[in-house]
Amino acid sequence: MTKMTAKQRMGALNKVTAVDVAERAGVSQSAVSRVFTPGASVSPQTKNKVLKVAMELGYRPNSLARAMVSGKSRMIGLVVAYLQNQFYPEAIEKLSKAMQERNYHLLVFMTSKTEGDVSEVFDEILDYQVDGIIAASVALSSDLSKRCANAGVPVVLFNRSQDDDSLSSVTSENYQGGRKIAEHLIATGHQRISFIAGWEGASTQRDRQAGFIDALQDAGVDLWSRGVGNFIMEDAKAATHAMFAGGVENGPDAIFVANDHMAFAVMDTLRFELGIAVPEQVSVIGYDDVPAASWPSYNLTTVRQPTNQMVTATVDLLLAQVENTDLSSTAPRQIKIDGPLIIRGSAKS
Repeated sequence: MTKMTAKQRMGALNKVTAVDVAERAGVSQSAVSRVFTPGASVSPQTKNKVLKVAMELGYRPNSLARAMVSGKSRMIGLVVAYLQNQFYPEAIEKLSKAMQERNYHLLVFMTSKTEGDVSEVFDEILDYQVDGIIAASVALSSDLSKRCANAGVPVVLFNRSQDDDSLSSVTSENYQGGRKIAEHLIATGHQRISFIAGWEGASTQRDRQAGFIDALQDAGVDLWSRGVGNFIMEDAKAATHAMFAGGVENGPDAIFVANDHMAFAVMDTLRFELGIAVPEQVSVIGYDDVPAASWPSYNLTTVRQPTNQMVTATVDLLLAQVENTDLSSTAPRQIKIDGPLIIRGSAKS
């Protein structure tokens, strides 16, 4: 039986393989594999020769097949519940770049906040044989956490935390951020201070509110009123209308809104629907410091989430567990990173 040449095989199957590249380059198939394996040892001469031939033949390695052999897909699943909040698209972009720098790639999966939907999405992610999971803006049940652990897939919560020491998480210092806002509003002479909450099931909402209320109480100030925006613009608008149903003189003179996304809706409602001046009549403070917060149209005073540091901590924490290079570094950790209060023009100073 006559051995087929690389050209003949390509004509017959129309698919270039590592064997074809090795034959044309005059190297072994294992050498070709090493060239396309991040961190593998290969001489510069061999690497250049293989890459040149691969480009000529149009060869690309089969990542899925390589994952089956190595047991590592070098893929990380990212679960996120919503992208309307500008914080998440920016964070996802930074997470993706940080993972690529470590030779990993993100697979993004969308879900709702309901436990059943989250469970279904996690089942789908595990079917993709991902090496790890980042859960952003979603909560994990104890059952779901156990299923991931049994599958040998580490999970890190991003911008969320849970009362479970077995789960790793990375957040900003939400409690301290809430305190900073209350202290600033009190220091600048506000007396009728209100709060518009996010989704009640979110740890970020819970912790920001707790810090805010505790700082008010420490200063002997009662919360004037409270609304719920659920991290949704339309709900935040409705909460704003309710707060000023009795007119501006009976409403708050300052509002802390649990994130910037809702704060923009609150400012627009005050200015364009209720005719209330910001900050002359009502100060507004948000949380996150998304790019639009610095736009002249909003000029929003807000607590900055240290996104770069949060992303770096998340990637380091997850990949330490995935690669298991240092057992002492793989124990679950709950990391909180402080962020500053950014003073702009939406609140009296």
